[in-house]
Amino acid sequence: MPVSSDDAVVVIGAGMAGLAAAIRLASAGYRVVVCEAHAEGGGKMRRVEVGGQDFDAGPTVLAMKWVFEALFAAAGRQLDDELTLFPSSVIARHYWRGGACLDLHADQTESMRAIADFAGRREADGYRRFAADSRRVYEVLKGSFIDASRPNPVSLSRRIGRPGDLFAIKPFATLWSALGGYFADIRLRQLFARYATYCGSSPYLSPATLMLVAHVEQEGVWMIKGGIRALAARLEKLAVSLGVEFRYGDAVTEIAVDPSRRAVSAILTRSGRQIPARQVIYNGDVAALPRLLGLASGNQKGEGQRSLSAVVSCRLAEPQGVPLAHHTVFFSDDYQGEFDAIFSRGQPPADPTVYLCAQDRDAAGYLAHGGNGPERIYALMNMPANGDRHRLDESEVSTCLKSMDMRLAMNGLTLSNHPEPPNITTPDRFAGLYPGTGGALYGVASHGWMASFARPGSQGPVPGLYLAGGSVHPGPGLPMAAISGRLAAERLMADRPLTRRSRPAAITGGMSTEQATADVSPSP
Repeated sequence: MPVSSDDAVVVIGAGMAGLAAAIRLASAGYRVVVCEAHAEGGGKMRRVEVGGQDFDAGPTVLAMKWVFEALFAAAGRQLDDELTLFPSSVIARHYWRGGACLDLHADQTESMRAIADFAGRREADGYRRFAADSRRVYEVLKGSFIDASRPNPVSLSRRIGRPGDLFAIKPFATLWSALGGYFADIRLRQLFARYATYCGSSPYLSPATLMLVAHVEQEGVWMIKGGIRALAARLEKLAVSLGVEFRYGDAVTEIAVDPSRRAVSAILTRSGRQIPARQVIYNGDVAALPRLLGLASGNQKGEGQRSLSAVVSCRLAEPQGVPLAHHTVFFSDDYQGEFDAIFSRGQPPADPTVYLCAQDRDAAGYLAHGGNGPERIYALMNMPANGDRHRLDESEVSTCLKSMDMRLAMNGLTLSNHPEPPNITTPDRFAGLYPGTGGALYGVASHGWMASFARPGSQGPVPGLYLAGGSVHPGPGLPMAAISGRLAAERLMADRPLTRRSRPAAITGGMSTEQATADVSPSP
């Protein structure tokens, strides 16, 4: 039924999806209150400090720029006016044992040349075919799945339409097996199989549709002046300018349901505050939702379906040996063993693949500060998401850090020790930051052909409750989370449209809210 603009929508969580939902709703004239458990917004776009220097300690890659352009445009702004973005000429640098190196470039021709030099013309031709097929998978799924409300297998088939397109997305093959049709060189299969980890999964168990990530990166990987945290800060500032109210440091402990209406009625916070709310957007992991609704506790999906966690080290160091790019990957010798350890045995891999983000370097690896002094180095190894039942002790953390350094050294890099202690985040720490997850950073793992349909859509389990974030459709990652926030906001707007609203000045070219009103109709 229609609601007044005085009836606030409550958004739980100021992560990417919560910020996107709040901006979309406020742009349409809804009054929005965002409740965030932590002292600042951003969610997984978190920051830590080491030696007086700020680190991006969460996502380090921005892709699918069009998603953020649309988000700013909804509020009458231009992304490029709000943030300074630089396209990455080198998507990532990759090293194997002994220092064998391959750069993947934004320019596909350059990547083909690099692959030919690295592994031969036959492998370069395999890359050409892989790039074409990944593009087709992306084009088939962009409108029918990624940027659309959650489908089921039947509705997705109907949206796709042509049988040839349905076959082209390779729904029943694993990513690893599909890559064997393009590359004989195991190193190239490792490189492109790594895209499964972007959604916290094993390439040996996840569907080949994830090859679309290759085309997402080919369309553009961007660096932001000020880092990913600058994006979170700018989105929060935009939301405030639209009238969104943020309440920090007071975690939501319950989503109350009116038994007579069987619908959301309020939220309760740790401090004892009760906020009436007939419409709530929950931007948290769905694993924690039963507890908030008073139904159950823990992860109902079970640990076996959790996505990857990680050990993340942020430290000041001086690299020696092979040159770094902004994004650099150091591959293990036993890729399958790495994922078997994590997903089959629930153990840290003895020989992990290590991802480094050299945060003071541009895409090609040039230092912003001229090369004097230590650099900000972010290092990540994949881990099982069992942080709610196992806390890594000091010796276990030390073993993980040593295994990371050993892999770096075998691939040609050493990092000098710095007197300032690093900031280390482990699965148990992630479990504390993101309740209900056990430290899983991507919701459930995308394993099996039905994985794409396992994530819930924006409609919550009770009327008035809507879901957003990396654990719901369309999946994890900054652009996907932003899409989920938009989908949740638009589902809410369709269910409870405003009859009349005040249009924000940012959209009306400076008219006051009293001067401009308009009807709101649900977005398509």
